[in-house]
Amino acid sequence: MRIAILGTRGIPASYGGFETFAEHLATRLVARGHQVTVYCRAHYVSPRQLEYHGVRLEVLPTIRHKYFDTVVHTFLSAIHGVSGRYDAALICNCANAPFSLILRLTGTPVAINVDGLEHKRKKWGWLGQRYYRLAEYLSTLLPNEMVTDARVIQDYYLARHNTTSTMIAYGSEIERRPDRAAVRKWRVEPNRYVLYVSRLEPENNAHLVIEAFKKVRTAYRLLIVGDAPYAEQYISSLKARARGDKRIIFTGFVFGQDYRALQQNAYCYIHATEVGGTHPALLEAMGYGNCVLTLATPENMEVVGDAGVPYIDEFDLAEKLQRVLRDGSLVQAFRNRAQQRVQSHYDWDTVVDQYEQLFARMSGQAIKSEQQVAAKAESARVLQK
Repeated sequence: MRIAILGTRGIPASYGGFETFAEHLATRLVARGHQVTVYCRAHYVSPRQLEYHGVRLEVLPTIRHKYFDTVVHTFLSAIHGVSGRYDAALICNCANAPFSLILRLTGTPVAINVDGLEHKRKKWGWLGQRYYRLAEYLSTLLPNEMVTDARVIQDYYLARHNTTSTMIAYGSEIERRPDRAAVRKWRVEPNRYVLYVSRLEPENNAHLVIEAFKKVRTAYRLLIVGDAPYAEQYISSLKARARGDKRIIFTGFVFGQDYRALQQNAYCYIHATEVGGTHPALLEAMGYGNCVLTLATPENMEVVGDAGVPYIDEFDLAEKLQRVLRDGSLVQAFRNRAQQRVQSHYDWDTVVDQYEQLFARMSGQAIKSEQQVAAKAESARVLQK
Protein backbone atom coordinates (compact mmCIF):
# COMPACT_ATOMS: atom_id res chain seq x y z
CA MET A 1 0.00 0.00 0.00
CA ARG A 2 0.94 3.66 -0.46
CA ILE A 3 0.53 5.26 2.98
CA ALA A 4 0.99 8.85 4.19
CA ILE A 5 1.52 10.03 7.77
CA LEU A 6 0.69 13.67 8.51
CA GLY A 7 0.52 15.89 11.58
CA THR A 8 3.88 15.20 13.24
CA ARG A 9 7.07 17.24 13.20
CA GLY A 10 8.70 14.49 11.18
CA ILE A 11 11.28 11.76 11.43
CA PRO A 12 13.82 10.82 12.61
CA ALA A 13 12.22 11.66 15.95
CA SER A 14 13.61 14.81 17.54
CA TYR A 15 10.74 16.09 19.64
CA GLY A 16 8.07 13.92 21.28
CA GLY A 17 5.68 11.00 21.34
CA PHE A 18 3.99 11.36 17.96
CA GLU A 19 7.36 11.64 16.23
CA THR A 20 8.66 8.51 17.98
CA PHE A 21 5.45 6.70 17.02
CA ALA A 22 5.67 7.85 13.39
CA GLU A 23 9.28 6.69 13.12
CA HIS A 24 8.57 3.20 14.47
CA LEU A 25 5.36 2.71 12.48
CA ALA A 26 6.71 4.06 9.19
CA THR A 27 10.01 2.16 9.19
CA ARG A 28 8.29 -1.10 10.14
CA LEU A 29 5.64 -0.70 7.43
CA VAL A 30 8.40 -0.08 4.88
CA ALA A 31 10.19 -3.20 6.08
CA ARG A 32 6.96 -5.10 5.30
CA GLY A 33 6.98 -3.85 1.72
CA HIS A 34 4.68 -0.81 1.90
CA GLN A 35 5.52 2.62 0.46
CA VAL A 36 5.31 5.18 3.28
CA THR A 37 5.62 8.96 3.15
CA VAL A 38 6.00 11.04 6.32
CA TYR A 39 5.33 14.79 6.09
CA CYS A 40 7.94 16.77 8.04
CA ARG A 41 8.36 20.39 9.17
CA ALA A 42 11.28 22.29 7.71
CA HIS A 43 12.55 23.54 11.08
CA TYR A 44 12.81 19.97 12.43
CA VAL A 45 13.97 18.02 9.37
CA SER A 46 16.36 19.31 6.73
CA PRO A 47 14.71 19.84 3.32
CA ARG A 48 17.76 18.06 1.88
CA GLN A 49 16.82 14.83 3.67
CA LEU A 50 14.57 12.97 1.25
CA GLU A 51 14.55 9.51 2.83
CA TYR A 52 14.98 7.82 6.20
CA HIS A 53 15.40 4.02 6.42
CA GLY A 54 13.31 3.58 3.29
CA VAL A 55 10.61 6.07 4.32
CA ARG A 56 10.05 8.93 1.91
CA LEU A 57 10.18 12.36 3.57
CA GLU A 58 8.21 15.35 2.31
CA VAL A 59 9.57 18.44 4.09
CA LEU A 60 7.23 21.45 3.98
CA PRO A 61 7.32 24.89 5.64
CA THR A 62 5.00 26.16 8.36
CA ILE A 63 4.54 29.15 10.66
CA ARG A 64 6.69 28.77 13.77
CA HIS A 65 4.12 29.79 16.35
CA LYS A 66 2.61 28.07 19.37
CA TYR A 67 -0.90 28.11 17.88
CA PHE A 68 -0.18 27.75 14.15
CA ASP A 69 2.84 25.44 13.83
CA THR A 70 0.84 22.19 13.71
CA VAL A 71 -2.31 23.22 11.87
CA VAL A 72 -0.62 25.24 9.10
CA HIS A 73 1.82 22.43 8.36
CA THR A 74 -0.91 19.78 8.28
CA PHE A 75 -3.04 21.95 6.00
CA LEU A 76 -0.14 22.27 3.54
CA SER A 77 0.59 18.54 3.88
CA ALA A 78 -3.00 17.64 3.08
CA ILE A 79 -2.95 19.88 -0.01
CA HIS A 80 0.31 18.28 -1.12
CA GLY A 81 -1.04 14.80 -0.34
CA VAL A 82 -3.86 15.14 -2.85
CA SER A 83 -1.41 14.52 -5.70
CA GLY A 84 0.15 11.55 -3.89
CA ARG A 85 -2.88 9.35 -4.55
CA TYR A 86 -2.30 7.40 -1.36
CA ASP A 87 -4.22 4.25 -0.52
CA ALA A 88 -4.57 5.51 3.07
CA ALA A 89 -3.50 8.46 5.18
CA LEU A 90 -2.96 8.67 8.93
CA ILE A 91 -3.31 12.10 10.54
CA CYS A 92 -1.89 12.54 14.04
CA ASN A 93 -3.46 14.91 16.60
CA CYS A 94 -7.16 15.78 16.75
CA ALA A 95 -6.28 19.46 16.13
CA ASN A 96 -5.71 18.46 12.51
CA ALA A 97 -9.14 16.89 12.04
CA PRO A 98 -10.50 19.62 9.69
CA PHE A 99 -7.84 18.82 7.08
CA SER A 100 -8.91 15.20 6.74
CA LEU A 101 -11.75 16.52 4.58
CA ILE A 102 -9.26 17.72 1.93
CA LEU A 103 -7.94 14.21 1.44
CA ARG A 104 -11.30 12.46 1.73
CA LEU A 105 -12.96 14.66 -0.89
CA THR A 106 -10.15 13.83 -3.33
CA GLY A 107 -10.42 10.07 -2.82
CA THR A 108 -7.93 9.25 -0.05
CA PRO A 109 -9.38 7.44 2.99
CA VAL A 110 -8.21 8.99 6.26
CA ALA A 111 -7.68 7.75 9.81
CA ILE A 112 -6.94 10.12 12.68
CA ASN A 113 -5.06 9.28 15.86
CA VAL A 114 -6.62 11.74 18.29
CA ASP A 115 -3.97 11.41 21.04
CA GLY A 116 -5.12 12.38 24.56
CA LEU A 117 -7.49 15.06 25.83
CA GLU A 118 -5.58 18.07 24.54
CA HIS A 119 -8.15 20.59 25.76
CA LYS A 120 -6.95 19.86 29.32
CA ARG A 121 -3.39 21.03 28.69
CA LYS A 122 -2.47 24.06 30.78
CA LYS A 123 -0.42 25.60 27.98
CA TRP A 124 -3.52 26.37 25.91
CA GLY A 125 -5.51 29.52 26.61
CA TRP A 126 -9.27 29.84 26.40
CA LEU A 127 -9.26 30.00 22.59
CA GLY A 128 -6.95 26.98 22.24
CA GLN A 129 -9.10 24.91 24.57
CA ARG A 130 -12.26 25.82 22.65
CA TYR A 131 -10.57 24.90 19.37
CA TYR A 132 -9.56 21.49 20.73
CA ARG A 133 -13.11 20.87 21.90
CA LEU A 134 -14.32 21.58 18.36
CA ALA A 135 -11.53 19.47 16.84
CA GLU A 136 -12.50 16.53 19.09
CA TYR A 137 -16.02 16.71 17.67
CA LEU A 138 -14.79 17.00 14.08
CA SER A 139 -12.56 13.96 14.64
CA THR A 140 -15.73 11.92 15.10
CA LEU A 141 -17.25 13.19 11.82
CA LEU A 142 -14.69 13.96 9.11
CA PRO A 143 -12.17 11.06 8.92
CA ASN A 144 -13.09 7.55 7.80
CA GLU A 145 -11.64 6.05 10.97
CA MET A 146 -10.77 7.33 14.44
CA VAL A 147 -7.95 5.74 16.43
CA THR A 148 -7.52 6.05 20.20
CA ASP A 149 -4.37 4.84 21.95
CA ALA A 150 -5.87 3.94 25.36
CA ARG A 151 -9.12 2.43 26.64
CA VAL A 152 -9.62 5.51 28.83
CA ILE A 153 -9.59 7.77 25.75
CA GLN A 154 -11.78 5.34 23.81
CA ASP A 155 -14.34 5.40 26.66
CA TYR A 156 -14.23 9.21 26.75
CA TYR A 157 -15.16 9.56 23.07
CA LEU A 158 -17.91 6.98 23.45
CA ALA A 159 -19.38 8.72 26.51
CA ARG A 160 -19.02 12.33 25.33
CA HIS A 161 -19.53 12.01 21.58
CA ASN A 162 -21.33 8.65 21.33
CA THR A 163 -18.65 7.56 18.86
CA THR A 164 -16.79 4.27 18.69
CA SER A 165 -13.12 4.15 17.77
CA THR A 166 -10.41 1.64 16.99
CA MET A 167 -8.09 1.27 19.98
CA ILE A 168 -4.45 0.72 19.00
CA ALA A 169 -1.81 1.32 21.64
CA TYR A 170 1.79 2.33 21.10
CA GLY A 171 4.63 -0.17 21.19
CA SER A 172 8.02 -0.42 22.82
CA GLU A 173 11.26 -2.26 22.29
CA ILE A 174 12.47 -4.65 25.01
CA GLU A 175 16.13 -4.47 25.90
CA ARG A 176 18.43 -3.62 28.78
CA ARG A 177 22.17 -3.29 28.29
CA PRO A 178 24.44 -1.59 30.86
CA ASP A 179 26.86 0.82 29.20
CA ARG A 180 29.01 3.03 31.43
CA ALA A 181 30.68 4.88 28.56
CA ALA A 182 27.35 5.84 26.97
CA VAL A 183 26.02 7.67 30.05
CA ARG A 184 29.26 9.18 31.31
CA LYS A 185 28.76 12.36 29.26
CA TRP A 186 25.99 13.32 31.71
CA ARG A 187 28.27 12.70 34.71
CA VAL A 188 26.37 9.64 35.89
CA GLU A 189 27.06 5.93 36.33
CA PRO A 190 24.75 3.03 35.38
CA ASN A 191 22.14 2.31 38.09
CA ARG A 192 23.16 5.45 39.99
CA TYR A 193 20.58 7.93 38.71
CA VAL A 194 16.82 8.52 38.59
CA LEU A 195 15.39 9.36 35.16
CA TYR A 196 12.54 11.70 34.19
CA VAL A 197 11.65 12.22 30.49
CA SER A 198 9.05 14.59 29.07
CA ARG A 199 8.40 17.82 27.24
CA LEU A 200 8.93 20.47 29.90
CA GLU A 201 5.38 21.80 30.04
CA PRO A 202 3.28 22.37 33.20
CA GLU A 203 0.91 19.41 32.81
CA ASN A 204 3.91 17.06 32.66
CA ASN A 205 4.78 18.04 36.24
CA ALA A 206 8.56 18.27 36.17
CA HIS A 207 8.20 20.73 39.06
CA LEU A 208 6.50 18.04 41.15
CA VAL A 209 9.34 15.60 40.43
CA ILE A 210 12.02 18.15 41.35
CA GLU A 211 10.34 19.10 44.62
CA ALA A 212 9.86 15.43 45.57
CA PHE A 213 13.48 14.56 44.73
CA LYS A 214 14.78 17.44 46.87
CA LYS A 215 13.12 15.75 49.87
CA VAL A 216 14.91 12.44 49.25
CA ARG A 217 18.17 11.57 51.00
CA THR A 218 20.40 9.98 48.38
CA ALA A 219 23.67 10.44 46.52
CA TYR A 220 21.93 9.36 43.29
CA ARG A 221 21.29 12.02 40.67
CA LEU A 222 18.10 13.07 38.93
CA LEU A 223 18.30 13.51 35.16
CA ILE A 224 15.60 15.77 33.70
CA VAL A 225 15.49 14.85 30.00
CA GLY A 226 13.47 17.08 27.71
CA ASP A 227 12.75 20.63 26.59
CA ALA A 228 9.88 22.49 24.95
CA PRO A 229 9.41 25.37 22.53
CA TYR A 230 7.24 28.26 23.75
CA ALA A 231 7.79 27.26 27.44
CA GLU A 232 10.81 29.36 28.37
CA GLN A 233 9.21 30.84 31.49
CA TYR A 234 8.23 27.44 32.90
CA ILE A 235 11.65 25.93 32.14
CA SER A 236 13.34 28.87 33.87
CA SER A 237 11.17 28.23 36.93
CA LEU A 238 12.24 24.57 36.95
CA LYS A 239 15.91 25.50 36.91
CA ALA A 240 15.31 27.99 39.69
CA ARG A 241 13.71 25.23 41.80
CA ALA A 242 16.72 22.98 41.21
CA ARG A 243 19.29 25.68 41.92
CA GLY A 244 21.48 24.69 44.84
CA ASP A 245 20.91 20.94 44.43
CA LYS A 246 23.85 19.67 42.40
CA ARG A 247 22.23 16.25 42.11
CA ILE A 248 19.69 17.57 39.57
CA ILE A 249 20.89 17.67 35.95
CA PHE A 250 19.01 19.10 32.93
CA THR A 251 20.08 17.38 29.70
CA GLY A 252 17.76 19.00 27.15
CA PHE A 253 16.30 16.82 24.41
CA VAL A 254 18.04 13.45 23.93
CA PHE A 255 17.15 11.04 21.12
CA GLY A 256 18.41 7.93 19.35
CA GLN A 257 21.08 5.71 20.88
CA ASP A 258 21.89 8.23 23.62
CA TYR A 259 18.25 8.18 24.73
CA ARG A 260 18.15 4.39 24.73
CA ALA A 261 21.31 4.33 26.82
CA LEU A 262 19.85 6.72 29.39
CA GLN A 263 16.71 4.59 29.69
CA GLN A 264 18.53 1.27 29.90
CA ASN A 265 21.03 2.38 32.53
CA ALA A 266 18.72 4.20 34.96
CA TYR A 267 18.09 2.90 38.47
CA CYS A 268 14.41 3.84 38.20
CA TYR A 269 12.13 6.07 36.13
CA ILE A 270 9.57 8.70 37.22
CA HIS A 271 6.52 9.44 35.08
CA ALA A 272 4.48 12.50 36.05
CA THR A 273 2.34 13.37 33.03
CA GLU A 274 -1.31 14.04 33.85
CA VAL A 275 -2.79 14.65 30.37
CA GLY A 276 -2.76 12.33 27.36
CA GLY A 277 -3.34 8.74 26.41
CA THR A 278 -0.57 6.17 26.24
CA HIS A 279 2.76 7.94 26.61
CA PRO A 280 5.62 6.46 24.55
CA ALA A 281 8.27 7.50 27.12
CA LEU A 282 6.46 5.52 29.83
CA LEU A 283 6.26 2.43 27.61
CA GLU A 284 9.91 2.80 26.65
CA ALA A 285 10.92 3.06 30.30
CA MET A 286 9.11 -0.22 30.96
CA GLY A 287 10.44 -1.94 27.85
CA TYR A 288 13.98 -0.88 28.68
CA GLY A 289 13.68 -2.58 32.06
CA ASN A 290 13.02 0.24 34.50
CA CYS A 291 11.25 0.23 37.81
CA VAL A 292 8.60 2.87 37.09
CA LEU A 293 7.02 5.28 39.56
CA THR A 294 3.99 6.86 37.91
CA LEU A 295 1.43 9.52 38.73
CA ALA A 296 -1.78 7.57 39.31
CA THR A 297 -3.96 8.92 36.50
CA PRO A 298 -6.36 6.46 34.81
CA GLU A 299 -4.34 6.59 31.56
CA ASN A 300 -1.03 5.89 33.30
CA MET A 301 -2.45 3.09 35.43
CA GLU A 302 -3.92 1.45 32.32
CA VAL A 303 -0.39 1.21 30.94
CA VAL A 304 1.52 0.05 34.02
CA GLY A 305 -1.10 -2.20 35.64
CA ASP A 306 0.64 -3.89 38.57
CA ALA A 307 4.07 -3.40 36.98
CA GLY A 308 4.77 0.03 38.46
CA VAL A 309 4.67 2.04 41.69
CA PRO A 310 1.82 4.59 41.69
CA TYR A 311 1.90 7.87 43.61
CA ILE A 312 -0.64 10.66 44.06
CA ASP A 313 1.35 13.81 44.85
CA GLU A 314 4.78 15.27 45.60
CA PHE A 315 4.91 13.94 49.16
CA ASP A 316 3.77 10.46 48.22
CA LEU A 317 6.38 10.38 45.44
CA ALA A 318 9.16 11.44 47.83
CA GLU A 319 8.22 8.68 50.29
CA LYS A 320 7.97 5.94 47.64
CA LEU A 321 11.10 7.05 45.82
CA GLN A 322 13.03 6.87 49.09
CA ARG A 323 11.79 3.31 49.60
CA VAL A 324 12.71 2.30 46.05
CA LEU A 325 16.20 3.75 46.39
CA ARG A 326 16.77 1.64 49.52
CA ASP A 327 15.44 -1.67 48.15
CA GLY A 328 17.26 -3.11 45.13
CA SER A 329 15.27 -6.36 45.24
CA LEU A 330 12.00 -4.41 44.92
CA VAL A 331 13.44 -2.54 41.92
CA GLN A 332 14.46 -5.76 40.19
CA ALA A 333 11.01 -7.28 40.70
CA PHE A 334 9.31 -4.28 39.10
CA ARG A 335 11.84 -4.25 36.25
CA ASN A 336 10.92 -7.83 35.38
CA ARG A 337 7.18 -7.14 35.64
CA ALA A 338 7.49 -4.06 33.42
CA GLN A 339 9.24 -5.88 30.59
CA GLN A 340 6.79 -8.77 30.79
CA ARG A 341 3.84 -6.38 30.57
CA VAL A 342 5.28 -4.62 27.53
CA GLN A 343 5.94 -7.93 25.83
CA SER A 344 2.35 -9.11 26.36
CA HIS A 345 0.47 -5.81 25.77
CA TYR A 346 2.66 -3.36 23.81
CA ASP A 347 4.63 -5.34 21.26
CA TRP A 348 5.52 -3.29 18.16
CA ASP A 349 4.77 -6.14 15.74
CA THR A 350 1.24 -6.39 17.11
CA VAL A 351 0.76 -2.62 16.87
CA VAL A 352 1.93 -2.60 13.24
CA ASP A 353 -0.33 -5.58 12.49
CA GLN A 354 -3.31 -3.56 13.70
CA TYR A 355 -2.42 -0.46 11.68
CA GLU A 356 -1.72 -2.60 8.62
CA GLN A 357 -5.18 -4.19 8.91
CA LEU A 358 -6.74 -0.76 9.46
CA PHE A 359 -5.13 0.70 6.33
CA ALA A 360 -6.05 -2.40 4.32
CA ARG A 361 -9.68 -2.10 5.41
CA MET A 362 -9.74 1.59 4.54
CA SER A 363 -8.29 1.00 1.09
CA GLY A 364 -10.42 -2.06 0.33
CA GLN A 365 -7.47 -4.46 0.34
CA ALA A 366 -6.92 -7.61 2.35
CA ILE A 367 -3.91 -8.74 4.35
CA LYS A 368 -3.97 -12.50 4.78
CA SER A 369 -2.54 -14.09 7.91
CA GLU A 370 0.19 -15.92 6.00
CA GLN A 371 1.19 -12.63 4.38
CA GLN A 372 1.50 -11.08 7.82
CA VAL A 373 3.73 -13.91 9.03
CA ALA A 374 6.03 -13.43 6.03
CA ALA A 375 5.92 -9.65 6.48
CA LYS A 376 6.90 -9.92 10.15
CA ALA A 377 9.84 -12.14 9.28
CA GLU A 378 11.02 -9.72 6.59
CA SER A 379 10.48 -6.76 8.91
CA ALA A 380 12.60 -8.37 11.63
CA ARG A 381 15.34 -9.18 9.11
CA VAL A 382 15.46 -5.62 7.74
CA LEU A 383 15.34 -3.93 11.16
CA GLN A 384 18.13 -6.15 12.49
CA LYS A 385 20.36 -4.77 9.75
